Amino acid sequence: MEKIRLLLVDDQLLFLESLQTVIKTTAEDLEVVGIAANGQTAIDLALETKPDIILMDVRMPDISGVECTRIIKEHLPAVHIMMLTTFDDDEYVLQALSLGAVGYILKDVHTGYLINAIRSVHKGGVLIAPKVARKLVAKLNPAGEGQAASARQTILETLSSREQEVLQQIAKGYSNKEIAQNLFIAEQTVKNYVSVIYSKLGVHDRTQALRLAIEAGFSI
Repeated sequence: MEKIRLLLVDDQLLFLESLQTVIKTTAEDLEVVGIAANGQTAIDLALETKPDIILMDVRMPDISGVECTRIIKEHLPAVHIMMLTTFDDDEYVLQALSLGAVGYILKDVHTGYLINAIRSVHKGGVLIAPKVARKLVAKLNPAGEGQAASARQTILETLSSREQEVLQQIAKGYSNKEIAQNLFIAEQTVKNYVSVIYSKLGVHDRTQALRLAIEAGFSI
C-alpha cells in the first residue's frame, strides 16, 4: 500500500511528537517523513523529502506558516498544505488560501476528523474547519445576510441545479470521487461538472471555487 507522506510543522515540539505518535498508531496509510519546529527547517525538509501533504502551523517564531506556504508552493506546486492551528483568525485563512493552502483545520479537532481530512485533501478535496468557515462568511459579508443572499442568488442564476449540488459538495471539502459516491454519479461526470462550474464562475481551481461558495453562503 502506497502511503500518504506527511511533513508536520509546529513550534510546539510536544504537540508535534504527540501528533506523530497518534498518526503512526491509528493510520496505517499515513507516514510521517519529517517534523519541523520552525519555518526554515520546514522549508528545508519540504524540499528534501517532497511530502504529499504538509500540516503547517500558522504562527512560528522565525518564518510564519503563511510565508512558508508561499515559499514552499513556489518550489513544490504539487504539495498540499493544510494549516493546522489554534488560531481561527480569518485574516490568516484568506492569506493561506490565496497562497495555495487547501485546508485550514483547528488543533482541537478530533484525531479521526484530522486523519480523514488528510485523506480527503490527498484525493483532491479542500477543507476549512466549520468554525473558521463561519467567521470567514461573516468577514466576506460584513453587510449581513442581505449581501450574502444577493451573492448567493448571483451564483444560483449561473448554475444548474446539479451544478449547485456539486458546488455544495466542493464547499464541504469532498474530492471528485467522494462527490460521485455521494451523488450516485460517475466520477468522470463529476469532473465534467467541475469544469463547467469553474468556467461559469471564472475560477481556475478548487480553492477559488470553495472561497466563492463561502461568499455565496453555501453551507460547510
